[in-house]
Amino acid sequence: MPTDPAADATEVFEALRPLLHGVAYRMLGRVADAEDVVQDAWLRWSAADRAEVREPRAYLVRVTTRLAVDRLRQVQSRRESYVGPWLPEPLVTDVLAPGRPAPDGAEQAALAETVTFAFLVVMEALSPLERAVFVLREAFGYPYAEIATVLERSEAAVRQLAGRARRHVEEGRPRFDVDPDRQRELTVRFLSAAAGGDLAGLLDLLAADARLVGDSGGKAKAPLRIIDAPDKIARFLIGVVRISPADLELSFLEINGGIALLTRLGGTPDSVFQLAIRDGRIETVYVLRNPDKLASLAH
Repeated sequence: MPTDPAADATEVFEALRPLLHGVAYRMLGRVADAEDVVQDAWLRWSAADRAEVREPRAYLVRVTTRLAVDRLRQVQSRRESYVGPWLPEPLVTDVLAPGRPAPDGAEQAALAETVTFAFLVVMEALSPLERAVFVLREAFGYPYAEIATVLERSEAAVRQLAGRARRHVEEGRPRFDVDPDRQRELTVRFLSAAAGGDLAGLLDLLAADARLVGDSGGKAKAPLRIIDAPDKIARFLIGVVRISPADLELSFLEINGGIALLTRLGGTPDSVFQLAIRDGRIETVYVLRNPDKLASLAH
């Protein structure tokens, strides 16, 4: 029985969709933009003369990366006028679920690290081409020659881009613990101390150089500047809990490779809190309140 070419094309694309979405999200830091890029890649794939495509994986990664570079150039200008600190849109992941060991091997570790809030914020300083090279090389292990083909640049130019990107990232690269059970334990203690108004308990959990980064996009209440003193962070969090509605729903979920606390009001996502841990202390508290970025967690 002859095969259906359209069905075969769909099967190939769906098998590669997680990879394509992974590339696009790391490039853009926004789920909706990544999904749009992957959809555009599908349209190009469905219209392509697949008899001329020898390696679907290479073709689709190339198309997705180029589309992501173009989209990043568009959104970077919008981010320059963003109100307050910027954080990525949360991505529900299954990389470091509680009770499971941290990923084995450099490849899995890189995939987990390069999707974290802290890492994506650092990568915001890269140019679109630097970011593309860094994502393909460091997260997915592509050789320089293949990246050169993807970006239509010489291999020497790609190596220069990679060097610049690596220097930028290393300068701001966060060094956090990624043990999921430890992160969950500290998140529970953090929540308990804040809910109980335990200032001393919160201060005991926070590192001396702790920071709180809030992202509201000007569309919800959140600090418009980074809070970088443990005492101010603790007092802010206790104040937030005091004015929280009684019907606020709390649940844990995994986003961007780590445990997070999701709050809902009337079933609608209201906030995401995630802690970055280093040496057993809370180094950074991420508070995401921009309703546009929380929409993907509504389901």
